[in-house]
Amino acid sequence: MRKLCVAIAILTLLCVAAVAQQKVEKSNMELVGYNDLQARSSYQPTLHKQGNRWYAYIGHHGGSQFNPLTGKEEDNGTSIVDVTDPKQPKYVAHIPGEPRAQGATGESGGAQMTRVCDGSQLPRGDKSKIYLLRTYGGSAHEVWDVTDPAKPSRVTVIVSGLRDTHKSWWECDTGIAYLVSGPPDWRVRRMTQIYDLGDPSEPKFIRNFGLPGQQPGSTGPAPTELHGMISTGPKGNRIYFGYGTGTSGVVQIVDRDKLLKGAKEPTNANLAYPEVARLDLPPDMGAHTTFPLLGMQLGEFGKQKLRPGSAVAAGIDHDHGDAAPERTQSGRNFIAAIGETTANECLENRQLVRMIDISTESKPVGVSSWTVPESSGNFCSRGGRFGTHSSNENMTPIYYGRVLFIAHFNAGVRALDVRDPLQPKEIGYYIPAITDKTDKRCVGTGAEQRCKIAIQTNNVEVDDRGYIYIVDRANTGMHILELTGAARRIAKLQ
Repeated sequence: MRKLCVAIAILTLLCVAAVAQQKVEKSNMELVGYNDLQARSSYQPTLHKQGNRWYAYIGHHGGSQFNPLTGKEEDNGTSIVDVTDPKQPKYVAHIPGEPRAQGATGESGGAQMTRVCDGSQLPRGDKSKIYLLRTYGGSAHEVWDVTDPAKPSRVTVIVSGLRDTHKSWWECDTGIAYLVSGPPDWRVRRMTQIYDLGDPSEPKFIRNFGLPGQQPGSTGPAPTELHGMISTGPKGNRIYFGYGTGTSGVVQIVDRDKLLKGAKEPTNANLAYPEVARLDLPPDMGAHTTFPLLGMQLGEFGKQKLRPGSAVAAGIDHDHGDAAPERTQSGRNFIAAIGETTANECLENRQLVRMIDISTESKPVGVSSWTVPESSGNFCSRGGRFGTHSSNENMTPIYYGRVLFIAHFNAGVRALDVRDPLQPKEIGYYIPAITDKTDKRCVGTGAEQRCKIAIQTNNVEVDDRGYIYIVDRANTGMHILELTGAARRIAKLQ
């Protein structure tokens, strides 16, 4: 009897521990609303205001789920959710994606990436339309008419027959789209195809672009593949590329004007021509997201004087020959380079947020890093991935230059105070509760395999109202959050 009681006590403690892991963990962040996204594995969310309503467009990894709106099992594609009232988000449509290849797992199939532009903003778009740019699995890029989000219709297939796709960028004011693609003749799965989508119904190809050595006919080892980019448009005239998601990353700064107007043939010289700077990272560092933090005013250096007559004081980058962005000792420019952790249970190098000073563009230098302390939550033993994945990409004035949100897989979403990029500080976090829809994550094979159910906060985005949206790789859905307390004050939301 005594042994039975001990066994029951142990089981009780284990159950209590399991329940404890399922509870919400939070600091200076609160849940506003939730949608289960039909239990689809989720990647890229885009928030867009249409008239007086707000919609979330969420890209999904491969797989399939039942859609109650149609009564059919559908291949994961794009979810459209009305988030006008963030307390009661309403699922309005699902656009099926590419079927997962037979026998494949992971990211195969689906429709991971979403970007949205108003036709009234595009140079030659139908002024009455709203357009969605999305991937179709790894094989194509498409444009959809989502003017009525409940009744989306495909406008065109921009390019198909690709080996892979990923996180593209679309400039709504110019119509220029930088598509992460894998043409069969290039030596890597992911590079850049540039299209003019000023009229989305008539895509116009501009050029192919990548790192020298990636192009057809080149020799020697091919540089690591592209993940994505962020453009500052014609005003900023820079594009920040990130290559190598979790290893041997490359951060590249490109002159947008030279990229679009330079010679198009993909020779080594032509590919190198628009490059302003390139930073090759060590083997254990990736560059999934390259988020620019420009014109940062560092109060610590407010009284610091520049050396008279120096190139810095004159604002000239002599090594590159261009006028550098305006700079004082207190005003500096940075890139937040975020790598993606890809293995479960800490079985590979952990990825971090790394701040790179690009005040002198031709000489980028790392100045700080940040990670969630593993011991703060025993994250390696929770299951699934632990480490960074991505940041928000909307540069809304509400948060830009003050708060950056980082998706950190089983550590949820973290809010960073980046007012001083030399010393980024965590000011809040939210780890959602596990639900009955949360999928397991496994390590090992066969008899050695072990699996755990774990939150996998995959991507994060913010809207121009200040709400924070996180989506889960392990099918848990979408959580809509808001900052509270000291974090809210830092964001100047109150």
